[in-house]
Amino acid sequence: MALSEQFLEEDLHPIDIVEHIAEVRDWNFERIADDQIAMAVEGQWKTYSITLAWSAYDETLRMVCSYEAEPPKEKLPQLYETINAVNDECWAGAFTYWEKQQLMIYRYGLVLTGGQVASPDQIDTMIRSAVQNAERFYPAFQLVVWGERTVKDAMQVAIAEAYGRA
Repeated sequence: MALSEQFLEEDLHPIDIVEHIAEVRDWNFERIADDQIAMAVEGQWKTYSITLAWSAYDETLRMVCSYEAEPPKEKLPQLYETINAVNDECWAGAFTYWEKQQLMIYRYGLVLTGGQVASPDQIDTMIRSAVQNAERFYPAFQLVVWGERTVKDAMQVAIAEAYGRA
């Protein structure tokens, strides 16, 4: 059964929907406030901290997917160049680095103006896409910061198609 089918008759708050998705996916989560939830989603490379917050003011469901990153200060220009290259490959959402908090961030805002309601499938896809993008580009960031690779070489690793079968 699709996630949406459970909510056909209900008009739920977006964070209620996120909480249900976290329960179904067996993700660790904490409801921080009525309009905010935080969860941990295990990936191949990292465990990602994901926070979703509903802003009634501008009717936007905001998502931040983060993980700790501590690049040496002298590597920040190369990291920022990599972030620009990565963001050219992302059609929804964008990466940034919060130097003060030492966090790599992927963020996305789902605008639901005019009383629109996000479906559970839409929110689930939003969360899974964040993790997929973080997983996909994690090696590129690592190669540039720690592997002495060029941005171009690191991006080839991130965007290369896998061939064959495992």
